[in-house]
Amino acid sequence: MLASSSRWRRELLDRLQLPYQCHSPDIDETPHSGETPHALVHRLALGKANAVAHQFPNHCIIGSDQVAVFEGDILGKPHSAERACANLARFSGQRVTFLTGLALLDTRQQRHQVHVEPFEVVFRTLSTQEIENYVAKEQPLDSAGSFRMEGLGIALFEKLEGRDPNALIGLPLIALCDMLRQAGLDPLGTSL
Repeated sequence: MLASSSRWRRELLDRLQLPYQCHSPDIDETPHSGETPHALVHRLALGKANAVAHQFPNHCIIGSDQVAVFEGDILGKPHSAERACANLARFSGQRVTFLTGLALLDTRQQRHQVHVEPFEVVFRTLSTQEIENYVAKEQPLDSAGSFRMEGLGIALFEKLEGRDPNALIGLPLIALCDMLRQAGLDPLGTSL
């Protein structure tokens, strides 16, 4: 079970060739006062899985959430073209850290695992015209960091640094495979 409405997360999970269903969790994603970015994505990933758990007993439920962290600020989805352009202008020529929280809630055994996957992006120096063109073409208003790595957003970067580039899209598959194996569900095995 994938507790997400993100088509990008569905496309990533499809790569593992596992049977699953999707259900969109309804949770408040507002950071708590004084909450660190790490604690926020940890809480939200587990919260998303827990939000649908009562509807799916005897399932493994995947929850995930992501934020960008820059100069101490937690940046989620921009929700407007103006804010997306402002974020990208701020990121121009800079390093931005992305944290993706991943939770696997096993309602069969009442256990859960949570992992936070860091990933860093170094942005090229971007002109105002490049930023405006990018935002107009891709409309990344529902993407943490104001870009989509799985699309034209790749043209914004100088380099990427991290263990799993899938984390930047919103679902760290390497960590997820580890968690699934610990829950007895090996994507390469016959235990499914």
